[in-house]
Amino acid sequence: MARTSADGQNNSKLDSFLKRNTSRDVYERIRVSEPCVVVSGSVKKVFMHVILSDECVYLSEYHPRALREALSFRHITSIELINDLPDFLSGQDRERSLHIRVVYTTKNAGEKSERTKGSSKMTESPSRAYNSAARHSLEGVNALLLSASESSSWRISPSSLSDGALEEEEEEEEESVIPKRRSASCPNPVVPHLFNSSPASPLPNISNTEHRWRKSPEAFSHRGSVLSRAIRRATTTDKQKGEEKEEELHLYAVSPSSRIFLHLQSSWSSYIIRSTLMLDPVYMKKCGLSSSSPKKPINHKISWERTCQLFSQLSGELLQENISLESLYLLLQELRTATYRNPTIKKLFWRSPDLYPFLVKTLSESSQGEQGGVHTADRLLLCTVVVQILSLMFRETEIEPKRLSMLTAKKGDTTANMLLALVCDPDLQLPDTTNDTKSSINKLQSLQADYLDAASALLFEVVVLCQEASRTPALGHFLTIGWVFRLLKPHPFLLPFVGYQAQQTVLVLSGPQFPISPSQAVLLYQRCCVLLACLQHSPCLSKYIRTGFKEEFRYYVKTADLEDKLPDHYPISQPAQRLLSQLLSVVLERP
Repeated sequence: MARTSADGQNNSKLDSFLKRNTSRDVYERIRVSEPCVVVSGSVKKVFMHVILSDECVYLSEYHPRALREALSFRHITSIELINDLPDFLSGQDRERSLHIRVVYTTKNAGEKSERTKGSSKMTESPSRAYNSAARHSLEGVNALLLSASESSSWRISPSSLSDGALEEEEEEEEESVIPKRRSASCPNPVVPHLFNSSPASPLPNISNTEHRWRKSPEAFSHRGSVLSRAIRRATTTDKQKGEEKEEELHLYAVSPSSRIFLHLQSSWSSYIIRSTLMLDPVYMKKCGLSSSSPKKPINHKISWERTCQLFSQLSGELLQENISLESLYLLLQELRTATYRNPTIKKLFWRSPDLYPFLVKTLSESSQGEQGGVHTADRLLLCTVVVQILSLMFRETEIEPKRLSMLTAKKGDTTANMLLALVCDPDLQLPDTTNDTKSSINKLQSLQADYLDAASALLFEVVVLCQEASRTPALGHFLTIGWVFRLLKPHPFLLPFVGYQAQQTVLVLSGPQFPISPSQAVLLYQRCCVLLACLQHSPCLSKYIRTGFKEEFRYYVKTADLEDKLPDHYPISQPAQRLLSQLLSVVLERP
């Protein structure tokens, strides 16, 4: 099946070229492509294919003959729209063009040559690309544009990712709310199961079961980043200037339905989140990576066919009738672990007609309070793993066509039910007859905090999805930021839920921990994005946040401390600091 372009069209010729001239790993990481006029230090106003993967921006001639890496997301410092009319275009192409400027840093010649060497392994001769680019002068760009248009038909809880405190505490738990043994939901002992749960998981695991898959896919990891150095550039020393300089890549999209800007932003955001989490050893284990060799997976990948077979098997077990709570939880834990290690499962999830409604139904039923003798801790564990799975399925799947169809089916009823079930009272409500000890209550509060962290991460994913539709009315679907807040406005716990997210943001920023963990940095970024959306798109939430938390943000959140809280080597640090500065200015501005 041909890759979908950023403007919603299919280009089978380009797709065939990419499949022939890239390795399987590179091909599977490609998200979208779109023809644009490209201007950079080495390319002068050439109409080319801009191809986005989850790590790099590639360029190829309009009639593809060679593929070369233009830049890596780890070097990007900003992506912005420029409001101008390019003088080298004419007519409608000039009026409807979308000018995108990507600012990035380049290192010394040694690193450049290393990056070029790595890139050349998956391309044809780079010299052909440059020679071809030179031949494609802008003299015929408008004709090319015309011919092109005619031919086109909250993350997991920080405590579970940052340190081993909670995992050790759970291992010593006196009475497990869900037994660690494998249930009889899968009676055939010959059938293997997906993955063992990560040993770092604070929840009951399936370590005594056989692996359904004994191999896992390659994950992506890059340590370090130059993103955080962007702000320092204004006061850098002469030595730094000699080592690093700023360059720009200009893209001029001419399709009226272009979404290349949104995809660039989304790909960059996904990269900085993923690469920051990869600095966390516990998260790396969940992805099947070795801390001693972060780029090398513990196991090898398995085929697409085998993946489909095992996913179908697991789905069938999850959807069977009269499944016990224990069996359901263990199978969901298995699905979560497998998804961490194999991104292919995300595609299969959205192509399944039953799993998304099933998970939402499970969340709705489990969040309705104590029912059928189900203990509060059991409900919290089950709700948390469901929300974590949903968050994983939303992450980096925006180009999966079945996802939007699933989310908008039946006028978005399932998505609406998910959002309504997701928002909850942050204050733990215990039965009046509870005989729990103080220790048990503390454990329940910890489980509640884990759920609220996961809920924040999922709400972030929904906000990102809806922002794309809000900024691109031509998409034509109703999943916008306005729709989300109109839906949630009558919810009885919306205000305390949002208040909890604001409170946690203040606590993290004003707390004594320097620096915060990578997973906490990601959660902070996600919470700030959600709070900013509330301030900008919901008058009632905006008033509530300003009224209740303005003084806390004013006196306890100090921008001078942000660099200590968010260290330079976290790829997410600079984007998070910019987001925090924006959030502070909105919260503290006069009404």
